[in-house]
Amino acid sequence: QVQLVESGGGSVQAGGSLRLSCAASGYTYSSSCMDWFRQGPGKEREGVAAIAADGSTNYADSVKGRFTISKDNAKNTLYLQMKSLKPEDTAMYYCAADGSGGYCYTPILHPADFAYWGQGTQVTVSS
Repeated sequence: QVQLVESGGGSVQAGGSLRLSCAASGYTYSSSCMDWFRQGPGKEREGVAAIAADGSTNYADSVKGRFTISKDNAKNTLYLQMKSLKPEDTAMYYCAADGSGGYCYTPILHPADFAYWGQGTQVTVSS
């Protein structure tokens, strides 16, 4: 049974930092596409950061230079380091794995391409 469990969310003031983690079990994602998505109140789910099998990354324009996605294959854990947080970053953050079983060559940000999802962790940024 595949499980993705996020942690590390919380409430911070604008300009602060948080580090999200996503622990995977029942699934080895070293060759998979892995992403962080977020969904704010009244908004559609959007791709925030993506990482391919070789560690190449892709980011939404809104977070470039502030967020960093990384992974530890030995620990089967995905991370999202968030700095210079803004109130508009407030959202539920989800990690996702593509689940295709193939090798991910290109980091992608489209939610329809992902089969496995965590339950989410809330990030709230106050001004």
